Amino acid sequence: MPETWSIAELAAEYDVTLRTIRFYEDRGLLTPERRGTTRVYHPRDRIRLALILRGKRLGFSLDEIAKIVDMYDAEPGEEGQLVYLLNQITHRRAELEQRRQDIEQTLQDLSEVEARCRTDLRALRNR
Repeated sequence: MPETWSIAELAAEYDVTLRTIRFYEDRGLLTPERRGTTRVYHPRDRIRLALILRGKRLGFSLDEIAKIVDMYDAEPGEEGQLVYLLNQITHRRAELEQRRQDIEQTLQDLSEVEARCRTDLRALRNR
């Protein structure tokens, strides 16, 4: 018999709430087996949960994550999934690089304003 997990076991393993797992289930990202009112998660669900959480850490939206994990099971399969993922990584990296540049510019602007304020404050105090 294949290994299975309860919702509580998966939540503990991945340090997420039961509500988070149920949310992913409601979005169709996870499809556990039902035995009465009990959810039974199989290896496929466990792998999908790991991929969802990794995608979230990388900043992908749930729609993007859904497309990536669903591609594995459908045409064009793993190759299409990997090509799509590489394109998404390129796009995400460009967004983050732009954010980094924006942050660096903002920090530089703040330093310049701070220096002017300090100069003006010294001038006022030395009157």
